[in-house]
Amino acid sequence: MRIAVLGGGPGGLFAATLARAGDPAREVTVFERNRAEDTFGFGVVFSDATLEQIHAADPVLRTALTEHGVHWDTIEVRLHGERFRCGGNGMAAVERRTLLRLVQEHAAEAGVDVRFATEVDPGALLSAGYDLVVAADGAHSRVRGLFPDVFGPAEETATAKFVWLGTTYPFEGLTFVHERGEHGVFAVHGYPIGSGVSTFIVETDEASWRAAGLDEFDVTRPPGPSDEKTREYLQRLFAEQIDGHPLLVNNSRWGNFRTRRARRWHHRVGGTAVALLGDAAHTAHFSVGSGTKMAMEDAVALVAALDEHGDDVDAALAAYQAVRQPQVARIQGSARPSLSWWETFGRSHDTLPPWQFAYHFLTRSLTDARLRRRDEAFVASVHRRWREAHGAAPLDSALEVAGRRLAGRRVALGEGVVHLPGGDLPLRAGPPADGGPWGLAVTAPDTEAGLPPVLGALARAAADGTALVAVSGGTALTRRLVCEAARLEHGTPALLVEDADPDAAADVAVTAVLSGRADLVAAPAGEATA
Repeated sequence: MRIAVLGGGPGGLFAATLARAGDPAREVTVFERNRAEDTFGFGVVFSDATLEQIHAADPVLRTALTEHGVHWDTIEVRLHGERFRCGGNGMAAVERRTLLRLVQEHAAEAGVDVRFATEVDPGALLSAGYDLVVAADGAHSRVRGLFPDVFGPAEETATAKFVWLGTTYPFEGLTFVHERGEHGVFAVHGYPIGSGVSTFIVETDEASWRAAGLDEFDVTRPPGPSDEKTREYLQRLFAEQIDGHPLLVNNSRWGNFRTRRARRWHHRVGGTAVALLGDAAHTAHFSVGSGTKMAMEDAVALVAALDEHGDDVDAALAAYQAVRQPQVARIQGSARPSLSWWETFGRSHDTLPPWQFAYHFLTRSLTDARLRRRDEAFVASVHRRWREAHGAAPLDSALEVAGRRLAGRRVALGEGVVHLPGGDLPLRAGPPADGGPWGLAVTAPDTEAGLPPVLGALARAAADGTALVAVSGGTALTRRLVCEAARLEHGTPALLVEDADPDAAADVAVTAVLSGRADLVAAPAGEATA
Protein backbone atom coordinates (compact mmCIF):
# COMPACT_ATOMS: atom_id res chain seq x y z
CA MET A 1 0.00 0.00 0.00
CA ARG A 2 1.28 3.47 -0.91
CA ILE A 3 0.33 6.16 1.58
CA ALA A 4 0.97 9.91 1.32
CA VAL A 5 0.56 12.17 4.35
CA LEU A 6 0.18 15.86 3.63
CA GLY A 7 1.39 17.70 6.73
CA GLY A 8 4.35 16.90 8.97
CA GLY A 9 2.99 18.00 12.32
CA PRO A 10 2.86 15.55 15.26
CA GLY A 11 -0.44 14.05 14.08
CA GLY A 12 0.64 13.42 10.51
CA LEU A 13 4.05 12.07 11.50
CA PHE A 14 2.53 9.84 14.17
CA ALA A 15 0.06 8.39 11.65
CA ALA A 16 2.89 7.74 9.20
CA THR A 17 5.02 6.04 11.86
CA LEU A 18 2.18 3.82 13.07
CA ALA A 19 1.32 2.87 9.49
CA ARG A 20 4.88 1.69 8.86
CA ALA A 21 5.08 -0.09 12.20
CA GLY A 22 1.80 -1.90 11.50
CA ASP A 23 3.02 -3.16 8.13
CA PRO A 24 6.63 -2.48 7.03
CA ALA A 25 5.59 -3.28 3.45
CA ARG A 26 3.63 -0.02 3.34
CA GLU A 27 5.34 2.78 1.46
CA VAL A 28 4.68 5.95 3.48
CA THR A 29 5.71 9.46 2.43
CA VAL A 30 5.16 12.66 4.40
CA PHE A 31 5.14 16.02 2.63
CA GLU A 32 5.73 19.08 4.83
CA ARG A 33 5.99 22.62 3.49
CA ASN A 34 8.03 23.89 6.47
CA ARG A 35 11.58 22.99 7.39
CA ALA A 36 12.20 20.35 10.02
CA GLU A 37 13.24 22.96 12.59
CA ASP A 38 10.23 25.23 12.01
CA THR A 39 7.56 25.15 14.69
CA PHE A 40 5.03 27.62 16.04
CA GLY A 41 3.63 27.82 19.54
CA PHE A 42 5.26 26.70 22.79
CA GLY A 43 3.85 23.68 24.61
CA VAL A 44 1.50 20.74 24.16
CA VAL A 45 -0.65 19.42 27.03
CA PHE A 46 -1.98 15.91 27.54
CA SER A 47 -4.27 14.84 30.37
CA ASP A 48 -3.46 11.56 32.10
CA ALA A 49 -6.88 10.22 31.12
CA THR A 50 -6.14 10.59 27.41
CA LEU A 51 -2.60 9.23 27.29
CA GLU A 52 -3.21 5.49 27.69
CA GLN A 53 -4.35 4.85 24.13
CA ILE A 54 -1.48 6.82 22.62
CA HIS A 55 1.05 5.16 24.94
CA ALA A 56 -0.25 1.71 23.99
CA ALA A 57 0.18 2.44 20.29
CA ASP A 58 3.73 3.81 20.43
CA PRO A 59 6.22 4.83 23.14
CA VAL A 60 7.39 8.08 21.54
CA LEU A 61 5.03 10.28 23.54
CA ARG A 62 5.84 8.47 26.78
CA THR A 63 9.51 9.09 26.10
CA ALA A 64 8.90 12.76 25.34
CA LEU A 65 6.93 13.34 28.52
CA THR A 66 9.10 11.20 30.79
CA GLU A 67 12.47 12.50 29.67
CA HIS A 68 11.64 16.03 28.60
CA GLY A 69 8.21 16.97 29.93
CA VAL A 70 6.59 18.20 33.13
CA HIS A 71 3.76 16.50 35.06
CA TRP A 72 1.31 17.98 37.56
CA ASP A 73 -1.94 17.17 39.32
CA THR A 74 -3.26 20.54 40.47
CA ILE A 75 -5.03 23.42 38.73
CA GLU A 76 -4.53 26.83 40.33
CA VAL A 77 -6.89 29.80 39.92
CA ARG A 78 -5.59 33.29 40.80
CA LEU A 79 -7.56 36.51 41.12
CA HIS A 80 -7.83 39.52 43.44
CA GLY A 81 -4.63 38.48 45.22
CA GLU A 82 -5.96 35.04 46.20
CA ARG A 83 -5.01 31.59 44.96
CA PHE A 84 -7.18 28.47 44.90
CA ARG A 85 -5.93 24.98 44.10
CA CYS A 86 -7.91 21.97 42.93
CA GLY A 87 -6.26 18.56 42.57
CA GLY A 88 -7.16 15.41 40.69
CA ASN A 89 -6.36 16.93 37.30
CA GLY A 90 -3.36 14.88 36.21
CA MET A 91 -1.70 16.43 33.16
CA ALA A 92 1.65 16.52 31.42
CA ALA A 93 3.19 18.97 28.96
CA VAL A 94 6.24 19.15 26.74
CA GLU A 95 7.75 21.72 24.44
CA ARG A 96 6.20 21.48 20.99
CA ARG A 97 9.61 21.64 19.32
CA THR A 98 10.87 18.78 21.49
CA LEU A 99 7.86 16.59 20.73
CA LEU A 100 8.13 17.39 17.04
CA ARG A 101 11.83 16.51 16.96
CA LEU A 102 11.24 13.16 18.67
CA VAL A 103 8.32 12.29 16.38
CA GLN A 104 10.44 13.22 13.34
CA GLU A 105 13.26 10.96 14.52
CA HIS A 106 10.86 8.14 15.27
CA ALA A 107 9.28 8.41 11.81
CA ALA A 108 12.70 8.22 10.15
CA GLU A 109 13.61 5.15 12.25
CA ALA A 110 10.39 3.48 11.12
CA GLY A 111 11.32 3.98 7.47
CA VAL A 112 8.97 6.86 6.67
CA ASP A 113 10.11 9.06 3.78
CA VAL A 114 9.76 12.54 5.28
CA ARG A 115 10.21 15.41 2.81
CA PHE A 116 10.54 18.76 4.51
CA ALA A 117 10.41 22.14 2.77
CA THR A 118 8.34 20.49 0.06
CA GLU A 119 5.31 22.30 -1.34
CA VAL A 120 2.84 19.86 -2.90
CA ASP A 121 -0.25 20.58 -4.94
CA PRO A 122 -3.05 18.55 -3.28
CA GLY A 123 -4.76 17.94 -6.60
CA ALA A 124 -1.58 16.52 -8.11
CA LEU A 125 -1.05 14.34 -5.04
CA LEU A 126 -4.45 12.74 -5.55
CA SER A 127 -3.49 11.69 -9.05
CA ALA A 128 0.00 10.40 -8.19
CA GLY A 129 -0.99 6.76 -7.71
CA TYR A 130 -1.27 6.63 -3.91
CA ASP A 131 -3.76 4.22 -2.38
CA LEU A 132 -4.41 6.62 0.50
CA VAL A 133 -3.80 10.32 1.06
CA VAL A 134 -4.02 11.45 4.69
CA ALA A 135 -4.89 15.16 4.91
CA ALA A 136 -3.10 16.29 8.07
CA ASP A 137 -2.63 19.77 6.64
CA GLY A 138 -4.27 21.78 9.41
CA ALA A 139 -7.34 23.87 10.04
CA HIS A 140 -7.06 25.52 6.61
CA SER A 141 -6.71 22.14 4.89
CA ARG A 142 -6.24 22.49 1.15
CA VAL A 143 -7.32 18.88 0.62
CA ARG A 144 -10.58 19.46 2.46
CA GLY A 145 -11.06 22.62 0.43
CA LEU A 146 -11.04 20.64 -2.83
CA PHE A 147 -14.24 18.80 -1.90
CA PRO A 148 -16.40 21.02 0.33
CA ASP A 149 -19.64 19.34 -0.78
CA VAL A 150 -18.27 15.96 0.28
CA PHE A 151 -16.61 16.85 3.57
CA GLY A 152 -19.23 19.42 4.61
CA PRO A 153 -16.94 21.70 6.64
CA ALA A 154 -18.47 24.11 9.16
CA GLU A 155 -17.01 26.50 11.68
CA GLU A 156 -18.05 28.70 14.61
CA THR A 157 -15.96 31.73 15.51
CA ALA A 158 -15.66 32.77 19.15
CA THR A 159 -15.86 36.43 20.12
CA ALA A 160 -13.03 36.19 22.65
CA LYS A 161 -9.53 37.14 21.53
CA PHE A 162 -6.47 35.01 22.34
CA VAL A 163 -2.72 35.18 21.80
CA TRP A 164 -0.15 32.42 22.33
CA LEU A 165 3.01 33.49 24.19
CA GLY A 166 5.63 31.97 26.45
CA THR A 167 7.47 33.05 29.59
CA THR A 168 10.50 32.06 31.65
CA TYR A 169 8.32 32.21 34.79
CA PRO A 170 8.15 28.68 36.28
CA PHE A 171 4.47 27.86 36.70
CA GLU A 172 4.10 24.78 38.91
CA GLY A 173 1.17 23.40 36.94
CA LEU A 174 -1.84 24.54 34.95
CA THR A 175 -2.53 28.03 36.30
CA PHE A 176 -5.30 30.47 35.39
CA VAL A 177 -4.51 34.09 36.20
CA HIS A 178 -7.08 36.89 35.98
CA GLU A 179 -6.28 40.59 36.01
CA ARG A 180 -8.37 43.70 35.48
CA GLY A 181 -6.25 46.47 34.06
CA GLU A 182 -7.12 49.99 33.05
CA HIS A 183 -8.59 48.81 29.73
CA GLY A 184 -10.46 45.68 30.79
CA VAL A 185 -10.04 42.15 32.05
CA PHE A 186 -7.44 39.68 30.74
CA ALA A 187 -6.86 36.04 31.67
CA VAL A 188 -3.92 33.65 31.32
CA HIS A 189 -3.65 29.90 30.81
CA GLY A 190 -0.11 29.18 32.02
CA TYR A 191 1.68 25.86 32.39
CA PRO A 192 5.30 24.58 32.46
CA ILE A 193 6.63 22.77 29.41
CA GLY A 194 10.24 22.08 30.44
CA SER A 195 13.59 23.69 29.62
CA GLY A 196 12.77 26.63 31.89
CA VAL A 197 9.84 27.78 29.76
CA SER A 198 6.09 28.01 30.37
CA THR A 199 3.26 28.47 27.90
CA PHE A 200 1.39 31.75 28.47
CA ILE A 201 -1.92 32.00 26.56
CA VAL A 202 -3.90 35.20 27.11
CA GLU A 203 -7.63 35.65 26.43
CA THR A 204 -9.79 38.74 26.62
CA ASP A 205 -13.00 40.19 25.23
CA GLU A 206 -12.96 42.33 22.12
CA ALA A 207 -13.88 45.53 23.96
CA SER A 208 -10.89 45.22 26.31
CA TRP A 209 -8.62 44.29 23.40
CA ARG A 210 -9.61 47.37 21.41
CA ALA A 211 -9.53 49.69 24.43
CA ALA A 212 -5.93 48.61 25.06
CA GLY A 213 -5.01 49.47 21.47
CA LEU A 214 -4.01 45.89 20.68
CA ASP A 215 -5.88 45.80 17.38
CA GLU A 216 -3.12 47.46 15.34
CA PHE A 217 -1.06 44.43 14.30
CA ASP A 218 -1.84 43.14 10.80
CA VAL A 219 -2.68 39.47 11.37
CA THR A 220 -2.91 38.85 7.61
CA ARG A 221 0.89 39.08 7.34
CA PRO A 222 2.60 35.72 6.62
CA PRO A 223 3.61 33.64 9.67
CA GLY A 224 6.74 34.76 11.42
CA PRO A 225 6.59 38.31 12.86
CA SER A 226 5.07 38.62 16.34
CA ASP A 227 2.98 41.38 17.88
CA GLU A 228 5.57 43.17 20.02
CA LYS A 229 3.15 45.83 21.29
CA THR A 230 0.97 43.08 22.74
CA ARG A 231 3.95 41.37 24.36
CA GLU A 232 5.03 44.59 26.06
CA TYR A 233 1.50 45.46 27.21
CA LEU A 234 0.84 42.03 28.71
CA GLN A 235 4.29 41.87 30.27
CA ARG A 236 3.47 45.05 32.20
CA LEU A 237 -0.05 43.92 33.10
CA PHE A 238 1.01 40.55 34.53
CA ALA A 239 4.42 41.64 35.91
CA GLU A 240 3.50 40.87 39.54
CA GLN A 241 1.97 37.52 38.67
CA ILE A 242 5.12 36.33 36.90
CA ASP A 243 7.63 38.01 39.21
CA GLY A 244 8.91 40.29 36.47
CA HIS A 245 9.88 37.45 34.13
CA PRO A 246 9.80 38.29 30.41
CA LEU A 247 7.20 37.11 27.94
CA LEU A 248 8.45 35.23 24.87
CA VAL A 249 7.06 35.33 21.34
CA ASN A 250 6.89 32.82 18.48
CA ASN A 251 4.56 33.90 15.68
CA SER A 252 2.48 35.40 18.53
CA ARG A 253 -0.50 37.35 17.27
CA TRP A 254 -4.13 37.75 18.29
CA GLY A 255 -6.86 35.59 16.83
CA ASN A 256 -10.38 34.34 17.43
CA PHE A 257 -10.70 30.64 18.11
CA ARG A 258 -12.64 28.75 15.46
CA THR A 259 -14.36 25.47 16.27
CA ARG A 260 -14.29 23.43 13.06
CA ARG A 261 -16.23 20.33 12.11
CA ALA A 262 -16.50 18.14 9.04
CA ARG A 263 -19.64 16.19 8.27
CA ARG A 264 -17.62 13.47 6.54
CA TRP A 265 -13.98 12.53 7.13
CA HIS A 266 -13.17 10.41 4.07
CA HIS A 267 -13.64 10.38 0.30
CA ARG A 268 -12.49 8.54 -2.80
CA VAL A 269 -11.02 10.13 -5.91
CA GLY A 270 -10.58 7.44 -8.55
CA GLY A 271 -8.12 4.91 -7.20
CA THR A 272 -7.10 7.08 -4.26
CA ALA A 273 -8.85 7.22 -0.88
CA VAL A 274 -8.65 10.41 1.20
CA ALA A 275 -8.86 10.74 5.00
CA LEU A 276 -8.96 13.89 7.11
CA LEU A 277 -6.93 13.91 10.31
CA GLY A 278 -6.50 16.38 13.17
CA ASP A 279 -7.35 20.03 12.62
CA ALA A 280 -8.32 19.28 9.02
CA ALA A 281 -11.33 17.41 10.44
CA HIS A 282 -11.98 19.18 13.76
CA THR A 283 -10.83 21.64 16.39
CA ALA A 284 -11.77 22.09 20.06
CA HIS A 285 -10.90 24.99 22.34
CA PHE A 286 -7.47 24.57 23.93
CA SER A 287 -8.92 24.88 27.46
CA VAL A 288 -10.42 21.39 26.96
CA GLY A 289 -8.95 19.67 23.92
CA SER A 290 -5.33 19.87 22.76
CA GLY A 291 -5.29 19.83 18.97
CA THR A 292 -2.07 17.79 18.98
CA LYS A 293 -3.52 15.24 21.38
CA MET A 294 -6.67 14.89 19.29
CA ALA A 295 -4.65 14.50 16.08
CA MET A 296 -2.51 11.78 17.64
CA GLU A 297 -5.65 9.98 18.83
CA ASP A 298 -6.97 10.23 15.25
CA ALA A 299 -3.73 8.63 14.04
CA VAL A 300 -4.13 5.70 16.43
CA ALA A 301 -7.71 5.07 15.30
CA LEU A 302 -6.91 5.47 11.60
CA VAL A 303 -4.02 3.02 11.58
CA ALA A 304 -5.90 0.54 13.79
CA ALA A 305 -8.68 0.56 11.20
CA LEU A 306 -6.17 0.06 8.36
CA ASP A 307 -4.55 -2.84 10.21
CA GLU A 308 -7.94 -4.45 10.82
CA HIS A 309 -9.35 -4.11 7.29
CA GLY A 310 -6.23 -4.81 5.27
CA ASP A 311 -6.62 -3.94 1.59
CA ASP A 312 -10.21 -2.69 2.01
CA VAL A 313 -9.26 0.95 2.52
CA ASP A 314 -12.82 2.24 2.16
CA ALA A 315 -14.04 -0.05 4.95
CA ALA A 316 -11.11 1.06 7.10
CA LEU A 317 -11.89 4.74 6.62
CA ALA A 318 -15.58 4.20 7.37
CA ALA A 319 -14.57 2.43 10.60
CA TYR A 320 -12.14 5.22 11.46
CA GLN A 321 -14.87 7.85 11.13
CA ALA A 322 -17.37 5.72 13.04
CA VAL A 323 -14.97 5.47 15.99
CA ARG A 324 -13.46 8.93 16.11
CA GLN A 325 -16.24 11.28 15.03
CA PRO A 326 -18.48 10.61 18.08
CA GLN A 327 -15.47 10.86 20.40
CA VAL A 328 -14.49 14.21 18.93
CA ALA A 329 -18.10 15.42 19.11
CA ARG A 330 -18.11 14.74 22.85
CA ILE A 331 -14.89 16.71 23.31
CA GLN A 332 -16.29 19.60 21.28
CA GLY A 333 -19.49 19.45 23.35
CA SER A 334 -17.43 19.81 26.52
CA ALA A 335 -15.28 22.51 24.99
CA ARG A 336 -18.14 24.79 24.00
CA PRO A 337 -19.22 25.71 27.57
CA SER A 338 -15.55 26.28 28.43
CA LEU A 339 -14.98 28.45 25.37
CA SER A 340 -18.16 30.39 26.12
CA TRP A 341 -16.90 31.06 29.64
CA TRP A 342 -13.90 32.95 28.25
CA GLU A 343 -16.19 35.16 26.20
CA THR A 344 -17.97 36.50 29.29
CA PHE A 345 -15.64 35.89 32.25
CA GLY A 346 -15.35 39.61 33.03
CA ARG A 347 -18.78 39.74 34.61
CA SER A 348 -18.11 36.85 36.99
CA HIS A 349 -14.64 38.23 37.76
CA ASP A 350 -16.14 41.54 38.87
CA THR A 351 -19.24 40.17 40.63
CA LEU A 352 -18.45 36.91 42.44
CA PRO A 353 -16.25 36.57 45.53
CA PRO A 354 -12.93 34.93 44.66
CA TRP A 355 -13.73 31.52 46.19
CA GLN A 356 -16.98 31.36 44.24
CA PHE A 357 -15.32 32.57 41.06
CA ALA A 358 -12.81 29.70 41.29
CA TYR A 359 -15.64 27.18 41.68
CA HIS A 360 -17.62 28.90 38.91
CA PHE A 361 -14.59 28.51 36.63
CA LEU A 362 -13.86 24.87 37.49
CA THR A 363 -17.50 23.83 36.99
CA ARG A 364 -17.86 25.37 33.55
CA SER A 365 -17.84 21.82 32.11
CA LEU A 366 -18.27 19.77 35.31
CA THR A 367 -20.91 19.33 38.00
CA ASP A 368 -20.35 19.52 41.75
CA ALA A 369 -20.26 15.73 42.11
CA ARG A 370 -17.76 15.24 39.29
CA LEU A 371 -15.49 17.97 40.66
CA ARG A 372 -15.76 16.43 44.14
CA ARG A 373 -14.42 13.14 42.76
CA ARG A 374 -11.33 15.03 41.64
CA ASP A 375 -10.73 16.98 44.84
CA GLU A 376 -13.00 16.39 47.82
CA ALA A 377 -11.19 18.96 49.97
CA PHE A 378 -11.53 21.79 47.44
CA VAL A 379 -15.26 21.24 46.94
CA ALA A 380 -15.80 20.88 50.70
CA SER A 381 -14.05 24.21 51.23
CA VAL A 382 -16.37 25.92 48.74
CA HIS A 383 -19.44 24.48 50.44
CA ARG A 384 -18.06 25.66 53.76
CA ARG A 385 -17.54 29.19 52.42
CA TRP A 386 -21.12 29.21 51.15
CA ARG A 387 -22.48 28.13 54.55
CA GLU A 388 -20.40 30.82 56.25
CA ALA A 389 -21.88 33.43 53.93
CA HIS A 390 -25.48 32.17 53.83
CA GLY A 391 -25.99 30.14 57.03
CA ALA A 392 -27.07 26.92 55.29
CA ALA A 393 -26.27 24.53 52.45
CA PRO A 394 -26.76 25.91 48.91
CA LEU A 395 -30.28 24.58 48.27
CA ASP A 396 -31.38 25.28 51.86
CA SER A 397 -30.27 28.92 51.95
CA ALA A 398 -32.81 31.68 52.42
CA LEU A 399 -33.47 34.23 49.69
CA GLU A 400 -35.82 37.19 49.37
CA VAL A 401 -37.77 37.56 46.11
CA ALA A 402 -40.48 40.17 45.53
CA GLY A 403 -40.60 40.94 49.24
CA ARG A 404 -41.17 37.28 50.18
CA ARG A 405 -38.62 35.31 52.15
CA LEU A 406 -37.91 31.85 50.79
CA ALA A 407 -36.47 29.26 53.16
CA GLY A 408 -34.61 27.50 50.34
CA ARG A 409 -33.67 27.65 46.68
CA ARG A 410 -36.17 25.17 45.22
CA VAL A 411 -39.45 26.63 44.01
CA ALA A 412 -42.40 25.15 42.14
CA LEU A 413 -43.84 26.46 38.90
CA GLY A 414 -47.52 26.63 38.05
CA GLU A 415 -49.26 27.71 34.89
CA GLY A 416 -47.73 31.11 34.26
CA VAL A 417 -46.74 31.60 37.91
CA VAL A 418 -44.01 30.81 40.42
CA HIS A 419 -45.35 29.53 43.72
CA LEU A 420 -43.86 31.68 46.48
CA PRO A 421 -44.68 32.03 50.17
CA GLY A 422 -47.59 34.45 50.61
CA GLY A 423 -48.88 34.09 47.06
CA ASP A 424 -47.99 33.29 43.47
CA LEU A 425 -45.71 35.52 41.42
CA PRO A 426 -47.12 35.96 37.90
CA LEU A 427 -44.78 35.43 34.98
CA ARG A 428 -45.37 38.03 32.29
CA ALA A 429 -43.74 39.66 29.27
CA GLY A 430 -43.78 43.08 30.97
CA PRO A 431 -44.90 44.94 34.11
CA PRO A 432 -48.61 44.77 35.05
CA ALA A 433 -50.74 47.89 34.99
CA ASP A 434 -51.36 47.72 38.75
CA GLY A 435 -47.64 47.97 39.46
CA GLY A 436 -47.59 44.70 41.39
CA PRO A 437 -44.63 42.33 41.52
CA TRP A 438 -44.01 40.16 38.48
CA GLY A 439 -41.45 37.87 36.93
CA LEU A 440 -40.22 37.44 33.38
CA ALA A 441 -40.56 34.05 31.68
CA VAL A 442 -37.74 33.49 29.19
CA THR A 443 -37.39 30.68 26.69
CA ALA A 444 -33.70 30.24 25.99
CA PRO A 445 -32.78 29.83 22.32
CA ASP A 446 -31.63 26.55 20.83
CA THR A 447 -28.33 28.10 19.72
CA GLU A 448 -26.11 30.90 20.93
CA ALA A 449 -26.86 32.78 17.71
CA GLY A 450 -30.37 33.32 19.07
CA LEU A 451 -29.23 34.92 22.32
CA PRO A 452 -29.17 38.66 21.38
CA PRO A 453 -32.96 39.22 21.21
CA VAL A 454 -33.47 37.17 24.37
CA LEU A 455 -30.82 39.14 26.24
CA GLY A 456 -32.34 42.36 24.93
CA ALA A 457 -35.75 41.40 26.34
CA LEU A 458 -34.06 40.48 29.61
CA ALA A 459 -32.37 43.89 29.86
CA ARG A 460 -35.68 45.69 29.25
CA ALA A 461 -37.46 43.59 31.88
CA ALA A 462 -34.69 44.26 34.40
CA ALA A 463 -35.05 47.98 33.75
CA ASP A 464 -38.83 47.65 34.22
CA GLY A 465 -38.35 46.10 37.65
CA THR A 466 -38.93 42.40 37.17
CA ALA A 467 -38.51 40.56 40.47
CA LEU A 468 -37.24 37.38 38.89
CA VAL A 469 -36.30 35.82 35.55
CA ALA A 470 -37.42 32.22 34.98
CA VAL A 471 -35.33 30.57 32.25
CA SER A 472 -36.43 27.37 30.51
CA GLY A 473 -36.09 25.70 27.10
CA GLY A 474 -33.08 25.93 24.83
CA THR A 475 -29.97 23.99 25.80
CA ALA A 476 -28.11 23.60 29.08
CA LEU A 477 -25.59 26.17 27.84
CA THR A 478 -28.04 28.79 26.58
CA ARG A 479 -30.15 28.49 29.75
CA ARG A 480 -27.04 29.02 31.81
CA LEU A 481 -25.94 32.04 29.79
CA VAL A 482 -29.32 33.73 30.17
CA CYS A 483 -29.35 33.05 33.92
CA GLU A 484 -25.84 34.45 34.29
CA ALA A 485 -26.78 37.58 32.36
CA ALA A 486 -29.78 38.14 34.63
CA ARG A 487 -27.99 37.89 37.95
CA LEU A 488 -24.41 38.93 37.10
CA GLU A 489 -25.15 41.80 34.72
CA HIS A 490 -28.52 43.06 35.96
CA GLY A 491 -28.63 41.89 39.58
CA THR A 492 -31.97 40.15 38.97
CA PRO A 493 -32.64 36.80 40.67
CA ALA A 494 -32.50 33.96 38.14
CA LEU A 495 -34.66 30.84 38.31
CA LEU A 496 -33.21 27.95 36.32
CA VAL A 497 -35.78 25.52 34.92
CA GLU A 498 -33.68 22.47 34.09
CA ASP A 499 -34.60 19.34 32.19
CA ALA A 500 -31.93 17.19 33.80
CA ASP A 501 -32.38 13.49 34.40
CA PRO A 502 -34.07 13.05 37.81
CA ASP A 503 -31.02 11.19 39.12
CA ALA A 504 -28.79 14.13 38.18
CA ALA A 505 -31.19 16.98 38.98
CA ALA A 506 -29.96 17.59 42.53
CA ASP A 507 -26.32 17.68 41.40
CA VAL A 508 -27.13 20.11 38.59
CA ALA A 509 -29.16 22.29 40.97
CA VAL A 510 -26.42 22.46 43.61
CA THR A 511 -23.84 23.33 40.97
CA ALA A 512 -26.01 26.10 39.51
CA VAL A 513 -26.61 27.81 42.86
CA LEU A 514 -23.18 27.27 44.41
CA SER A 515 -21.41 28.56 41.28
CA GLY A 516 -23.53 31.73 41.19
CA ARG A 517 -25.06 30.85 37.82
CA ALA A 518 -28.58 30.84 39.25
CA ASP A 519 -30.35 31.89 42.46
CA LEU A 520 -33.20 29.41 42.32
CA VAL A 521 -34.00 26.10 40.66
CA ALA A 522 -37.38 24.78 39.65
CA ALA A 523 -38.67 21.71 41.41
CA PRO A 524 -41.85 19.63 41.39
CA ALA A 525 -44.48 21.07 43.72
CA GLY A 526 -43.93 18.31 46.28
CA GLU A 527 -40.21 19.08 46.53
CA ALA A 528 -40.38 22.88 46.62
CA THR A 529 -39.27 24.74 49.70
CA ALA A 530 -42.04 26.34 51.72
